[in-house]
Amino acid sequence: MISHLKGALDRKSPTEIVVDVNGVGYAVNITLATFDKLPEIGKEIFVLTYLHVREETQQLFGFLTETEREMFRLLISVSGIGPKIAQGILSGASAETLREMIALGNISSLTSLPGIGRKTAERLVVELRDKITKLEPEMTSTGTKTQAGIRSEALLALTSLGYNRTVGEKAIRSALQELNEKEPTLEELLKQAIKAAGR
Repeated sequence: MISHLKGALDRKSPTEIVVDVNGVGYAVNITLATFDKLPEIGKEIFVLTYLHVREETQQLFGFLTETEREMFRLLISVSGIGPKIAQGILSGASAETLREMIALGNISSLTSLPGIGRKTAERLVVELRDKITKLEPEMTSTGTKTQAGIRSEALLALTSLGYNRTVGEKAIRSALQELNEKEPTLEELLKQAIKAAGR
């Protein structure tokens, strides 16, 4: 199993990169989210990978964050979703956005993503809702949680406290509006959301 690659970025496109590792070029399928964060050609790159093996082919899929790779693995564990469809889904929504959609059971948003019909969207919610709570929120390059990650954690905290998901989502939106002059920490957002939910 190839777990990661470290080398020079030799070529890049929105769906594939080639990483030169000591003279050997590895073709790696990527999502648009990964493409947007790529360095310039010739720069060193570290890519987390997933090797998909079939009788007739072997394909490498690459990710710049562990959260995206884990979401990819969860997606392909669902019946009817192969690696190419999972790649398309993660090109249409970030891992954090997808996590929120599944946690909220947002079928209409899920069906707007490429390759997902209503039945597949329902399977995603049923099969992955409990599993996604174990995913670590997305981190920035400095090791801090992104705002999307903080929102996801706040929503999960509210639902674990007994709040309905719809109520929790509304409370978080209200809290963010009141805290719009700064980027809140998880604790600040949660406190404000609990106040909003109690109104």
